[in-house]
Amino acid sequence: AAVRIPFQRSVQSRERTTIVAAKAWGGRFEGQTDERVEKFTESISFDARLADVDVAGSQAHARMLAKVGMISESERDQIVAELDNIRGEIERGEMPFNTSLEDIHMHIESRLTERLGDTGRKLHTGRSRNDQVSTDLKLYTRAAIEHVDELLLETQKAFVEKAVADQKIVLPAFTHLQRAMPVLASHYWLAYCEKFERDRQRLADCRKRVNVSPLGSAALAGTSIPIDRQETARLLGFDEVARNSLDVSSDRDFLCEFVFDLSLISAHLSTWAEEWIIWFSTEFGFLKLPDAFTTGSSIMPQKKNPDVLELIRGKTARVMADVTQLLILIKGLPMAYNRDLQEDKLAMFDAYDTVVACLELVPAMVLGAELQVDRINSKIDDGFLDATALMEYLIKRGVPMRTGHETVGKLVGECDGRGIRLGDLTLAELKSVCDLIDDDVYSVLGTVNANAVLQSYGSGGRAAVEEQIAYWTARLDASEQ
Repeated sequence: AAVRIPFQRSVQSRERTTIVAAKAWGGRFEGQTDERVEKFTESISFDARLADVDVAGSQAHARMLAKVGMISESERDQIVAELDNIRGEIERGEMPFNTSLEDIHMHIESRLTERLGDTGRKLHTGRSRNDQVSTDLKLYTRAAIEHVDELLLETQKAFVEKAVADQKIVLPAFTHLQRAMPVLASHYWLAYCEKFERDRQRLADCRKRVNVSPLGSAALAGTSIPIDRQETARLLGFDEVARNSLDVSSDRDFLCEFVFDLSLISAHLSTWAEEWIIWFSTEFGFLKLPDAFTTGSSIMPQKKNPDVLELIRGKTARVMADVTQLLILIKGLPMAYNRDLQEDKLAMFDAYDTVVACLELVPAMVLGAELQVDRINSKIDDGFLDATALMEYLIKRGVPMRTGHETVGKLVGECDGRGIRLGDLTLAELKSVCDLIDDDVYSVLGTVNANAVLQSYGSGGRAAVEEQIAYWTARLDASEQ
């Protein structure tokens, strides 16, 4: 059965009840848990968002228990139906949360037992909260991966649409934030498609390791109950069943991997944001951002600030910190479950929420921004962007590469001193440094000409860029089918 994931970023605060709830583990204890301990150890304040996957996992477990004869079909049907009712109650905000019940798993089980009595008490047969939590996390993470992938696809589509629109615009490409070589604007936009495609590939690869069922491993050693782990895996859409019960309850590799993948997505978003912040500055003036994604100043009336881009760049720090938090969390733990692992969800939820919040804004910002073509063209020939094209012109006429590099370097130095461009040099001046130069040299001089001669696969020249636009258009269309 498909698992529905509510991707809410926060859980409604519910009034906590004052009822003292019975502990699922309270049989050997005589005294009550200190109220301060209950507040310290609770996770319901953040793991309530696992309610939907917890219900799905429990329903699959109940169906399996009936199949192997541990509960009757009637009991199975009662459990499955009541779990649906409880899920609806949680979604409507009608279930009160109680710190004495610790987490969402015990809230659901307690409610089920309250409604069905001993029939509800049978649900936990053959499983532990250890493998239940792991199952819930994997179901949630799997759906989260699919959600992020959908947002990345929308982001790629926006950049491809931008690439189609800006095919005639030549931009300077930079290294060390210094003008380097000319490329089509479309080449910039498609570069982000490549980055986000690697992100999507990493997520798809991560999903393979996420999609392994831990359910039925119980606390750490398995169970003597004749359960069918392959059946619950099938019902929940897992591709495989985890082979080692001891490994399962401590395994959070998949969370670390997922959050790392999110951190790289965030890093790519930060690179894009940084570049556009620079381009939006008065000094560059390459880009105009839509008013809907900028803010003003409380004291300077002329200001139009790229706050959204700055926050996307800033929020990257949070996502990267979440990776570190998870790695430090697991680095000193012995095998099997330890309560430290309760903290894993906070880092994952934060990283996921942060990246989703950023990605939801990107397509509209990309499509709403406009390159300032007149400003770009007014300075497009500054910075000797055609120097490499001239060097390669010499190479194609038999000049050794290093000799050509040195020759053009001297010409650039001379032009810089005279305040002119390479294209302003006379043919006689050019031939004075290399007699292999002919009057066709002017076909490579000037930024637009230097861009036009780029022809290698994947380059920023026109033919190569058109080929990549066609490739990405077809690829993204196929992704939607």
